[in-house]
Amino acid sequence: MPTLIVVTRAGDETAIDAREGTSVMEAIRDNGVDELLALCGGCCSCATCHVFVDAEWADKAGKPGEDEDDLLDSSDYRTDLSRLSCQIAMTPALDGLRVTIAPED
Repeated sequence: MPTLIVVTRAGDETAIDAREGTSVMEAIRDNGVDELLALCGGCCSCATCHVFVDAEWADKAGKPGEDEDDLLDSSDYRTDLSRLSCQIAMTPALDGLRVTIAPED
């Protein structure tokens, strides 16, 4: 089971076990991290699951798709490392992935 490292807005870091094939958003939500709203439930329609992927993981996590890119444009906090966590599927290649929950818009 891949490990996902989540950094909250306060800087607290938690390592969680993420089932392979689930999204980063689902792994965060299912492990009780309440800062991630994920209002649309993973449909890529709200951008409330915005995270920053650590730079060393950016290539492995991939680039945003067109819809994701459009939604991220609505955030005042978008960076080159921004992703919607509902659009990143956990795989063995992402074991150790570190993400930080973005500030709320």
